[in-house]
Amino acid sequence: MINELIEYSKRPKLYEKSSAEFWDDEHISREMLKCHLNPSIEAASRSHHFIDKSVEWIQKEAPRTMYHTVLDLGCGPGLYAERLCHKGYSVTGIDLSKRSIAYAKERASRQGDVIQYIYKNYLDIDYQNVFDLILLVYCDFGVLSHQDRKILLDKVYASLAEKGKFIFDVFTPRHYEGKNENSHWYMNYGSGFWKPKTYMCLESHLIYENYIRLNQYIIIDEEEHIDVFRIWDHYYTIETIRTELENSGFRQVKIYGDISGSSFSEESETMCIVAEK
Repeated sequence: MINELIEYSKRPKLYEKSSAEFWDDEHISREMLKCHLNPSIEAASRSHHFIDKSVEWIQKEAPRTMYHTVLDLGCGPGLYAERLCHKGYSVTGIDLSKRSIAYAKERASRQGDVIQYIYKNYLDIDYQNVFDLILLVYCDFGVLSHQDRKILLDKVYASLAEKGKFIFDVFTPRHYEGKNENSHWYMNYGSGFWKPKTYMCLESHLIYENYIRLNQYIIIDEEEHIDVFRIWDHYYTIETIRTELENSGFRQVKIYGDISGSSFSEESETMCIVAEK
């Protein structure tokens, strides 16, 4: 175990992957769903109050009379998809969590909502000129590697109808200002986020070049089994996000402070981008 722990504790190569499943882990997916459904916390999703504000703004930025068909990437349990459906949009939601998709489908069926939910990695989408509006919310874009971001942008561009919009958000350097590299450990007695029984967590936050950070969690359970979870984040300036979008064909780009349409400034910790095909 010690040798394995030493290896995992070394500084990972850029975009080195986790050793275990995250989205479909039986326990973690249950904990993630709890976070999604808690209306007041900002963890797996933003607070439900913010989501309500966000959907109201999306209606103004992309009114359903012109942007009727919506693809919600990383839809989770359908917090945005359901609200947009109730506003009259035709919505498809895609997510890699089997548990969240099952919850979303059951809720839609119970309420009589016509929403198509698909259990799938959104990097595998293959649509052509189908959607008027595509969403990717809560800074999910930044967790992808350079290669995967390019793949996604190309597929989003292909999936959009002419004049369709891609709305997504990312973190800015301001979000990480003053946050240095650090490591610590703790014991969790009983069930916690990572495991259903007592475990130790070795947590590290590492800085890489070109606006990249790693949040790494090494989890050791009572049976001395070790898992490592690596959550990467690439954060952006206006110039760097415009460059990536232009490389995939997007030319019309608007910038906001967040996905409720607030004004962007140098103090903004997030950036919301509206890119038009």
